[in-house]
Amino acid sequence: MHRSFRIVCRARKVVIVVTDPGFDIVPTYDPMGFSYGPGTFGPVPELRTLDAIRPSLKDSDCDGPEVVYAIAMDVGRRQDLPAMIERDLLYGVVTYSKGLLGTEPVRSQGHIHATSPSCGASTCEVYEIWSGAAYIYMQESAKDDPGRCYAVYAQPGQVVIVPPGWAHATIVGDVTQNLTFGAWCVRDYGFDYDDVRAHNGIAWFPQADHGRTTWVANAAYGPSELVVCGPRAYTDFGLAQGVPIYQQFVDDPDLFLFVSKPDVAKALWEGFEP
Repeated sequence: MHRSFRIVCRARKVVIVVTDPGFDIVPTYDPMGFSYGPGTFGPVPELRTLDAIRPSLKDSDCDGPEVVYAIAMDVGRRQDLPAMIERDLLYGVVTYSKGLLGTEPVRSQGHIHATSPSCGASTCEVYEIWSGAAYIYMQESAKDDPGRCYAVYAQPGQVVIVPPGWAHATIVGDVTQNLTFGAWCVRDYGFDYDDVRAHNGIAWFPQADHGRTTWVANAAYGPSELVVCGPRAYTDFGLAQGVPIYQQFVDDPDLFLFVSKPDVAKALWEGFEP
C-alpha cells in the first residue's frame, strides 16, 4: 500500500510566548502538576502513566517516563465558573513529560470525543500552547480508512482547533522540553478510545529522529496521506491572535459556544482544515 506525507509551509507571524494564560495558574514539574493562585479553582491533577497508554504506542513494550502527563480538567477563575457552567464549557490544562516513549516523542494515546449528552454530538477542542512545542495530530476517522490526516506543529501562543468527531493525539514537539497547554472543551466531555485501540494507535506514528520528528504509517489502517503544517488563524471562528483564549472567553463568554454546541458552526466544520 502506498502511504506518504507532505509538509505544508504557512507564513507565520512572530511567536508570542504565553507568560500569562489569562488567570493565575503555574505549571509545576517536580512533581508534575499545577499551582493555583488566589481566586483560581482547579482539581488535584490526574497522572497518566506509561502503562496506561501502552496499547496505543508503536512499541507497547518501550521504556519512557513513568508519568507521561498530568491533566487538570475544569480550572479557571472562580468568578468565571457560572458563565462556564451556563454555556456547558470547561477549561482544561495538561503538562507532558519531556523525552521519549521508545522511538516516539512523549505523547497521548489518541481518542475521539464521545457524544456529549448536553448537545447530542461529538465536540471540538481548542488548544493553546503555553510552553514547549506540540504536534496536534488529527485524522478524520479511526476506522480502517482514516481519511484526511494532519500533524499541526504549534509553539507558545499558537492555537489549534480539532473538529468534532476526529481522532486526535497530542505529541511533544521538542523532546528536550516539557509541553504545557490549555484547552476549551465541552463540560460533559467523554473520551472514546475503542477504534484507536483496535488499530493499535493513530494512523501515523511520530518518530524522534536526531532532533526532528518524522512519521511512520500504521499498517493497521488503509493508505493515507499526512499533511504536516503550522496552525492557521481561526478568524472564521472569531478568534483573535496574540490574546490568551481564556481571556477571549472573559471578554466574550459566547465566543466558544461552537465548542459546546458544535451545530452553531456546522458550515465551518464542512471541509475543515486546521
